Amino acid sequence: MRFKTITWEKGKIVLIDQTKLPGRLVYARCSTVKQLWQAIRGLKIRGAPAIGAAAALGMVLGLSKKNEKSYLELKKNINTLFKYIASSRPTAVNLTWALKRMRNAAVANRGKPVAAIKKLMLKVALNIIDEDKAICREMADSAQELIGKNDRIMTYCNAGMLATVGCGTALGALYRANELGKNVKVYSCETRPLLQGARLTCWELHRHKVDVTLICDNMAGYLMQQKRIDKIFVGADRIAANGDAANKIGSYSLAVLAAFHKIPFYVVAPYSTFDLSLSSGREIPIEERSAREIREGWYKCSMVPRGVKIYNPAFDVIPNSLISRIVTDAHLVKPPYIKNIKKLEKLNTA
Repeated sequence: MRFKTITWEKGKIVLIDQTKLPGRLVYARCSTVKQLWQAIRGLKIRGAPAIGAAAALGMVLGLSKKNEKSYLELKKNINTLFKYIASSRPTAVNLTWALKRMRNAAVANRGKPVAAIKKLMLKVALNIIDEDKAICREMADSAQELIGKNDRIMTYCNAGMLATVGCGTALGALYRANELGKNVKVYSCETRPLLQGARLTCWELHRHKVDVTLICDNMAGYLMQQKRIDKIFVGADRIAANGDAANKIGSYSLAVLAAFHKIPFYVVAPYSTFDLSLSSGREIPIEERSAREIREGWYKCSMVPRGVKIYNPAFDVIPNSLISRIVTDAHLVKPPYIKNIKKLEKLNTA
């Protein structure tokens, strides 16, 4: 049974509270921008495309509480909301991509009455949701060139329906493969420290009757050594102009292991995840999260002695040299990435 990660219902943002999974499927209702900000920051909603949709709806929600008399007042409120919502999480570029798109819609229609502009902005936000569904399907279809029958595929974090509004990025490709009768077997890394692979990916795949086996993150190399993995599929939160891709912390290690064992490593992400203003992954901002996620996390008491320092970066960067292909929208991008991403940019701006 399908579920809706995020929707707009009667002036409120309704989203799956992913912190409650896999135990309970609970929907949270955000009636204020602060609640939406907290939902993004607290990972009630996560995944680059999903938080892009959340940001767009957050702009609509924030403006619905205002009663501007002129476009200048509206513009000021839009800029305030932009900065506030964008501050919730820094790494996933889809967040600011969606906010820019919303702001641009207002600018393009600045000669219209304020009420009409707001109505158009809601339409843009809903279009972002519809487009993500279509893009997920396109990526899933494009990825089939890379997936064979009975492939054993490793994945990391959660890049499925919970991370998007559609069928997912990396997991969308696997869902489509099974629809086509390829009978893929999936190995899901648990993904410390927040266990998105265990809690979310396994929940999704099991719910949709996909053959999935959970492993601890530090078992990945052993499975590769035992020749039990054919391919690796992951998502991304930001991709630089040279093809370097930021993804959940641990993705870099997985890519290094894959290269050593000569296993193809694929990144699946929509074009909105590309940040062509950054020449390489060295420029991608890496979010650092609370030490509590490691110290306490899923335990009844602290798992480290008092006073021990904790470092908790949420993402790392996969160098382009370790990525076999990037699957995006209706295209497969292959090395050399700088040249071929420029071609992709021309296709998307034509």
